[in-house]
Amino acid sequence: MRDRKHNAPKDVLLAWLGDQKALTRRALSASVLLGLLSGLLLIVQAWVLGQVVSGVIVQHLKLARLMPWMWVMLAVFPVRALLIWLSQQTAFLASARIKKEVRNELFRHLQALGQEYLHGRRTGDLANTVVDGVEALEPYYAGYLPQVTLAALIPLSMLAFVAGADWHSALVLAISGPLIPLFMVIIGKGAERLNQKQWKKLARLSAHFLDVLQGLTTLKLFNTSRREAQVVAQISDDYRRSTMAVLRVAFLSSLALEFFSTLGIAMVAVLMGFRLLWGHMDFLPALLVLLLAPEFFLPLRKLGTHYHARMEAIAAAGGILEILNAQAPARARGTKTLDVKKGLHVDFQNVGFAYDDNRVALSGLNLHINPGETLALVGPSGSGKTTLSYLLLDFLRPQEGAVTVNGIDLNTLAEDQWLSHVAWVPQRPHMVYGTVSENIRLGRPKADMSRVIEAARRAQADPFIRGLPLGYETPVGESGHMLSGGQQQLIALARAFLKEAPLVILDEATANLDPETQDRVLTAMAGLVRGRTSLMIAHRLSTLRLADRIAVLHTGRVIEEGTHDRLVGLEGTYARMVGAYGRAA
Repeated sequence: MRDRKHNAPKDVLLAWLGDQKALTRRALSASVLLGLLSGLLLIVQAWVLGQVVSGVIVQHLKLARLMPWMWVMLAVFPVRALLIWLSQQTAFLASARIKKEVRNELFRHLQALGQEYLHGRRTGDLANTVVDGVEALEPYYAGYLPQVTLAALIPLSMLAFVAGADWHSALVLAISGPLIPLFMVIIGKGAERLNQKQWKKLARLSAHFLDVLQGLTTLKLFNTSRREAQVVAQISDDYRRSTMAVLRVAFLSSLALEFFSTLGIAMVAVLMGFRLLWGHMDFLPALLVLLLAPEFFLPLRKLGTHYHARMEAIAAAGGILEILNAQAPARARGTKTLDVKKGLHVDFQNVGFAYDDNRVALSGLNLHINPGETLALVGPSGSGKTTLSYLLLDFLRPQEGAVTVNGIDLNTLAEDQWLSHVAWVPQRPHMVYGTVSENIRLGRPKADMSRVIEAARRAQADPFIRGLPLGYETPVGESGHMLSGGQQQLIALARAFLKEAPLVILDEATANLDPETQDRVLTAMAGLVRGRTSLMIAHRLSTLRLADRIAVLHTGRVIEEGTHDRLVGLEGTYARMVGAYGRAA
């Protein structure tokens, strides 16, 4: 799944793009109607202008006789401009709604796919699809789709009008007009293949560049930053070459379109000139045909310009459909609610889970957490601790057995209702771009400032926050830039305090902290778990002292369970881990 890129057939991609039109079919139809009215007014404008010019040159009419035509022409100009603007705005609003819906669908599906899928994909590639890929849809819906209809309706309307004035000219236009879309499609097929390759290279460039940025510190420490810079430069140059290849084909397409439109106009002009010279045609019809001939080809030329938007949209749809077609785990949710007045009782009943690479994480696991109890999970790396916590957080679903809360299967609970009862303090908390107070409010966005400060005080975070340049309104950079690891951990604890959830999950919250900060975090954790059902993933003895009970995991099973003193007395796996920790200290 990681290496499969945009392999959906073209007809599937076009069908998906067509399905999205249903979201804004009325708006797109209104845009086409407004554009058509503008095209019809252009015929009226040409007719009025022809009457004025003919009146001046042929009939030698005075200005007073021409003023009614002049007023009509003056009124047509702003009305046409207004119709064109409304058509463009309507198409833009339609495409904006489609982009919004597609992004929401992508986001919801990524949530449904879960952590396992996200960990198997490069972040830059996903970001490129969700951001640039969705943006590439706008020119398709706002430009190409309306222009396809207008390129048929407006030239046909003008052709009918020209045929009434001079069927010879109409015949020339009817023959030369279809050559433009014909050569547009012929040349566009080659450009389409190049454009899809270019999109893949852009995704690769985005993914690699983001990886380099995120690991820049590590690259510098290992003196490999220059080598990676050369790799980025090579990928960028490759992308430049592919872009130039697409542009060459695009310029060739534009040349062909301009050539055939110019040739058609020239043929009409020569035909009109000879017929006027021989006296086979009046001045007014000839002038009208000459005025409308360039406008006849204009919608077709615009379609050629927007045809490249179609190619980009097809390439972008490949990346979007790759995500949307990824099989999400079955997540049928119920609507049951949970009564937490008497606390939470969590049970893992014969739970089994294996990842896609057939790596078994949990096998026949049985474990319970009593209301108000703090259970610590310990065990070697790969024993299933993180998987167990992800099951409780609803990131994953058990493939065997069940996880129940107060006797209710977790799968039958409404998702939002369940997550509102859970607070999570991970080993590496994520800080979003914003202020300190906004980061604390992550679980309670509408909490007032007094509650935010109280949560920070209980988390032992208030002193260092007040020491920041702007206190609680100090901006926090992406991924907690300008904050130490310990400060980020304290803010994560403040989030948990503010949420006031009856279930708390702590994933080694004291890892990588200095002794002073660790003491502050432990003090905050002691207050956080008090009176709540809590699950701690722990490696340090200092953290284990907060636990009422300890469960030792090995190869996805609970092999020992009890208090610290009891497990040490068993002289089993836990006792050896404690001994190893003591020797390491």
